[in-house]
Amino acid sequence: MLIFAVTGMGGVGKTALAVEAAHRARARGWFPGGTLFVDLRGYDETPVTADQAVLALLDALGVRDGELPPTTDRQYDAYRALLVERRDRMLLILDNASDPAQYLPLLPGTDHHRVLITSRDRPDALPLRVIDLEKLDPDESVALVARALHDTDERDERPVREPGALRELADLCGHLPLALQIAAGVLRRRRHRDIASLVTEIREAGDATAVLDHGSPGTDLFGRPLALRPVLETSYRRLPPDQARLLRLLCLAPEADTSTRAITALADLDTESVLSLLEHLAARHLVIPVGNNNGTTCDIRWRLHDLVRGFGAGVVAADARLREEGDAARDRVLAFYLRWANAADDRLRWLPGAAEPEWFDDREQALAWMDSERASLVAIVGWGWEERFAHGTLRLAPCLGEYLAWRRYFDDWITVAETARESARLVGNGLGEAIAWDHLGLALRRAGRDVEAIEAHNSARDLYRAAGDLRGEAIAWNNCGLALQQAGRAEEAIEAHIRARDLHQAAENPHSEAIAWNNLGNALDETGRAEEAIEAHIRARDLHQATGDRHGEGMAWNNLGLALRKVGRLDEAIEACEKDLEICREFEDWYGEGQTLLNLALAHEAAHRLVEARAAYLQASDAYTRANALTEAAQVRARASRNPHSQEH
Repeated sequence: MLIFAVTGMGGVGKTALAVEAAHRARARGWFPGGTLFVDLRGYDETPVTADQAVLALLDALGVRDGELPPTTDRQYDAYRALLVERRDRMLLILDNASDPAQYLPLLPGTDHHRVLITSRDRPDALPLRVIDLEKLDPDESVALVARALHDTDERDERPVREPGALRELADLCGHLPLALQIAAGVLRRRRHRDIASLVTEIREAGDATAVLDHGSPGTDLFGRPLALRPVLETSYRRLPPDQARLLRLLCLAPEADTSTRAITALADLDTESVLSLLEHLAARHLVIPVGNNNGTTCDIRWRLHDLVRGFGAGVVAADARLREEGDAARDRVLAFYLRWANAADDRLRWLPGAAEPEWFDDREQALAWMDSERASLVAIVGWGWEERFAHGTLRLAPCLGEYLAWRRYFDDWITVAETARESARLVGNGLGEAIAWDHLGLALRRAGRDVEAIEAHNSARDLYRAAGDLRGEAIAWNNCGLALQQAGRAEEAIEAHIRARDLHQAAENPHSEAIAWNNLGNALDETGRAEEAIEAHIRARDLHQATGDRHGEGMAWNNLGLALRKVGRLDEAIEACEKDLEICREFEDWYGEGQTLLNLALAHEAAHRLVEARAAYLQASDAYTRANALTEAAQVRARASRNPHSQEH
């Protein structure tokens, strides 16, 4: 006997798949004896028992009324005997089971027939062949709704007219077939309204289940209600208290995809306890394990379906005791992310001679952790709109700047900085607001929004000055100078960098002074004062070397190379660029490598070494591509293609 189990979360389409498979198998002649189907209603308030189901199966087999055996044991005996006697193979579908006790007594006593079980719970303890169903992919979701509308009315052109709205609707439905089916029914009822109106209604409500269930078209082909919330409620209500608690708290995590480490903080439990609970929830298809980076259990990530997440958050919001429990959990997970992000940021900014940061042995580890947690870190800063979490998110936001700049996630950086600024205003933290304004200016400049960046840095400078923070004021001057220079206001940039340099010198802060010298050199170079620029870059390089900042030293070498090229000292320029190239590769700074290779190509070109120039252009394009700077990659590749058969003169 072969037994198959189709498992998946409620509404994923297990019954529909089982019935469709039965129809196709019957059409191919695989089951000449026919198909028996029993809905065990395992997640209803009163599930069908095996004793009740065997009566229905006997009835389908023609045993009824006076022929029915008088006792339960004899009824099972008669049922199995009939199946053993049947020479024509049959398919038995035991649908919607929640407990093995519902279907184990119903299994035929012969391997001649086939059994297909559907359940939301994975039967890992039984020797069954299991097929796990997952949500549809986006294209399949869109096609399902479009086909449902077209089948009802061939003239319904809304899917063609509104492809963007249809895709957004599929996203809001979490690509769950039941939700998509309900959404299609709502759209059929609202045939004179566009798809965008339903999308807007769901977004404004913040809960797809409320909107879709309110407009649900009734029942499906099996007579079951087409409604999302009852499906989710029955799965939740059947959970033991410890699993229900973890599911609720997991719905409050900053993102739907959460690491085991973060969940242990959220739940205030040890790792083993959390893993055990998560594995039980995964067996019920309420969470999905999504793998890890290095094979350790602490790095396994767990994903919630969007509709489960919204449902769980709603359960918490409706109960004062659960809200208190949830806020305490959010406090813990915020503290967790603050500790780890601070350690990662310390590693990214670490200089030789400073205390070794905890947890991360090198930059690669810190960047890998930040990469895996980026969405959660950005989302948790968004909690700063709530006063309870504002102070914590204000401390977290600056820890993300170095990473977001390094990876060039400028939109995320802007979002983080703007939220931090509003959090600081919410709690009246002037210094926190200054830091947020300064980070916002940096992000805006890197995103090409120069004028806004200058205004942001000016706001930061004024707030630092009001707080008596001279170091902060110096940093704001420096950053404002960068924005002024990018905006083409080089003379003002020179003045700003001189102010920053002088403040850092007075504070005896050589590392920040080096940064100011480097930026001053760039501004001087832009105004044609090349010899002064060379001197400034040499001062920056020497200070960076003295403080052990290899990456800062590399930038100074690169900028020195630029200035040397402009005065015709080409061999020195090439040597300076090669020094920076070595450092960029050491740090895996692909964008910096692209810039340096471009400058090296220009120096070779000026020296009429066209073969070397073309090679450097092509390498620059590859480096920019690795940095996801595709515009720059295309530009330097075009430069390389100008003279594809160049020969050195």
